Amino acid sequence: MYTTRIGASKPDSINIYGYDLCSEVIGHASLADLVFLGARGRLPSDNESKMLNALMVGIAEHGFTPSSLATRLTWLGAPEAPQAAVAAGLLGAGSVYLGAMEYTAQMLQQAVVAAPDGQDRKVTAARILDAYAKSGERVPGFGHPVHRPRDPRASRFFELAEQLGFLGEHALLLQQVHAEMESRRGKQITLNGAGAFGAVLADLGFEGNQVRTVVTAARAVGLVGHIAEESAKGTADSMAHALFQHVEHNTDYQPER
Repeated sequence: MYTTRIGASKPDSINIYGYDLCSEVIGHASLADLVFLGARGRLPSDNESKMLNALMVGIAEHGFTPSSLATRLTWLGAPEAPQAAVAAGLLGAGSVYLGAMEYTAQMLQQAVVAAPDGQDRKVTAARILDAYAKSGERVPGFGHPVHRPRDPRASRFFELAEQLGFLGEHALLLQQVHAEMESRRGKQITLNGAGAFGAVLADLGFEGNQVRTVVTAARAVGLVGHIAEESAKGTADSMAHALFQHVEHNTDYQPER
């Protein structure tokens, strides 16, 4: 016997997570609200909806990245399968791109759970940095090749979180880690949008292992625009075709024998 809480259909109705799809969800909930519903098992409050929508909008599109290029190149080879192009763009959601949001949320959640009641946030931040220094691993959520010394997305996420009542323990701890890191290194360091995203999503009640699913859902929406642009230009004038031609004409074949 199989069980699910997600949904079931009858001849005259569809039920998802205990809600009637047609009367309680369609026309009432946004796409991001459904992400919240799937992760938390309930529809969000107005402020939760605004916060999650803002987070997903903020990371849906970021120009030409490995994921968007993969989408464009896949569409070039299979324009009849846009779903394959979107999927190709999402397959690179790993440790270098998009994964930092998940790792930041997990880092903060673990630190909050492990911290003794009443422990000063500065002490917790110092312990986080000490642990990463000892392991030699990079602290997730910091640094950016373009946005220096401040990432405008991080500032906006924190601003909205404070306005909507979600600037909680995880986001405040990340800000303290940022301050401690800059103090130790004696220079400005970017707290990036990925880090802020992970922290605020944790304050919204999402588990660390749910973060990347939210990220990929948002990025899938952004990739639709890249396919639309490629399609509007036509194959001969598409960026993917130009990129393919550039590589073809600027690569030397140097066999080793």
